[in-house]
Amino acid sequence: MRPLAVIGNVNIDLILGPAEPWPKAGTEIIVDHDELRVGGCAGNSALAWESLGVGYEIAANVGNDQFGTWLKEAFGARSRNWPVEAVGSTLSVGITHPDGERTFFTTRGHLPLFSFDEVRSMLDGRRLRGGLALLSGAFLTDALTLAYDQLFDWADAHEIAVALDTGWPLDGWTEANKQKTIRWLKRCHCALFNEVETTTLTGQLDPLLAARSLKAEMPADAIVVVKRGPDGALAIGRDGREYAVAAPRVAVVDTIGAGDVFNAGFLAALAAELPLEACLRTGVTVASEAISTLPRSYGKPLSALVQETRQ
Repeated sequence: MRPLAVIGNVNIDLILGPAEPWPKAGTEIIVDHDELRVGGCAGNSALAWESLGVGYEIAANVGNDQFGTWLKEAFGARSRNWPVEAVGSTLSVGITHPDGERTFFTTRGHLPLFSFDEVRSMLDGRRLRGGLALLSGAFLTDALTLAYDQLFDWADAHEIAVALDTGWPLDGWTEANKQKTIRWLKRCHCALFNEVETTTLTGQLDPLLAARSLKAEMPADAIVVVKRGPDGALAIGRDGREYAVAAPRVAVVDTIGAGDVFNAGFLAALAAELPLEACLRTGVTVASEAISTLPRSYGKPLSALVQETRQ
């Protein structure tokens, strides 16, 4: 296995729902489900790696409240050096809808204070040499995002391939946000965007054409992945070959974090040097298991999935 790391947003997720119809202002409704759990793109991916039995490192920060303490406890020794900021922890309330979609209300909290100096103090570049680093939450981690060029320089110096999943911009895909993202992708070796993000970012309505457009902006050996929800996922490999896998039909319970879980499965398989199509299939399989189980499960450990692929 190549070394794995994730850098980015870990926060509290409070999940409530399903809500239908949307309540009028000043009213109250009762929902059937609630869950308080570790969230954020980086947190969701790390928890999936944990369940898959994959070794990894994580660089994140927390606030100086009970939520921050709880978040650190959830990651044990891996969070030992996480900085504690002098603000409350970021809280994201996710309201689910009967069709599996969701709406988020998120506080700024501790995430904007996360910095590159903090990342560098937590991750050992020599130990991660030749590995993969998932960079997530770009539009939430303000201080770190301003230092992305330094982060990319650090990764290049240690031959660490960066996989980018920015998440949805708080102010939408403005022209400025599109230009920033393309500039970041020029320094990355893997793009992990969902279908709406990919097509919006490129202006191409067809997801494959959109993926080709992103590939043209990235290093020659980059991989572009488009996560398509119930339609599975597609990818363009380092050599330009194109792949697509379907998703199994499942009874959806909760889609929150599905893309983050896909990222974990895909990158774990990539770190295990599986073929790209098998990496896609692993990501789809793990994400499909996660969104259809309560309490959430991630299925078989990676070692079993790898063995099945190589038989």
